[in-house]
Amino acid sequence: MPLTRRRFAALLATALAAGLATGWAGGAHAQEKVVRIGYQKYGTLILLKNKGLLEGKLKALGYSVRWAEFPAGPQLLEALNAGAIDFGNTGEAPPIFAQAAGAPLVYVGYEPAAPEGEAILVPKGSPLKTVADLKGKTVALNKGSNVHYLLVKALEKAGVAYADVKTTFLTPADARAAFERGAVDAWAIWDPFQAAAEKTIEARQLADGTGIVSNYQFYFTTKNFAEQAPQVVDAVLAGVAEIGAWVKANPKAAAEEFSPLVGIPTPILEVALARQQYDVKPITPAVVAQQQEVADAFHKLGLIPKPIRISDAVRAARS
Repeated sequence: MPLTRRRFAALLATALAAGLATGWAGGAHAQEKVVRIGYQKYGTLILLKNKGLLEGKLKALGYSVRWAEFPAGPQLLEALNAGAIDFGNTGEAPPIFAQAAGAPLVYVGYEPAAPEGEAILVPKGSPLKTVADLKGKTVALNKGSNVHYLLVKALEKAGVAYADVKTTFLTPADARAAFERGAVDAWAIWDPFQAAAEKTIEARQLADGTGIVSNYQFYFTTKNFAEQAPQVVDAVLAGVAEIGAWVKANPKAAAEEFSPLVGIPTPILEVALARQQYDVKPITPAVVAQQQEVADAFHKLGLIPKPIRISDAVRAARS
């Protein structure tokens, strides 16, 4: 049969359809979608990354994973707001600032309270004995982090106005340096940096979060990602739960694995791990209410420019 123009067009159409249905479609499938996860240098997500447990779960869903490290929660949520990552976790204060700034974040899970995992520290020889002694003094902290709220509530409990304390906003590494050279009077910090300072330079606690704050850890994604890939969010949370169960069952092994990742000796990390809960749970109304208290306190102090409703940023329950 001669290859007429009409016959050629029909063959080409057939070939295109076959290609899209088989090989070309398979090629598109091979280009996996990516979930970008932000993590900090301590916590469940860095162990999840190190163990490589998530990659298999996501591959079955047609996704690969790309990891990005951040020095603290505020920087991580800035990346979420900018669209640079899809998932991450922080303490209770960073999402307040992020939501107030218009970040499209969604709370998708939390770790139970760990009030001992953050503290206000002073040098070994400091004359300061109580939180009330911080009046007129300088405290180093990471702005918008979980310890920001600890400082606010600890001062309130001690009857000291937040405005009566000088704050200098520094990352953990810079704050440690300032603390050691005496450039600041106190340091509000979380584990494992807290445990390291207590052990290596004998820093002393004025107060930890006990009886003051809950110190929750929250897991987040963006509104778009929660809507477009709910099964991926569930897979990541399942991986977090798996790692959390392993840490609780094997604290010494977990500390040993953390040690080279964070550059902190194993015995110090064992102390820090003992002050965390390492579990992941769905967001509850009680947790939302406590997080709303954080937001309201920050707004009252003028730390965020407008009131926000935490419930507006909570993932709806999945049936």
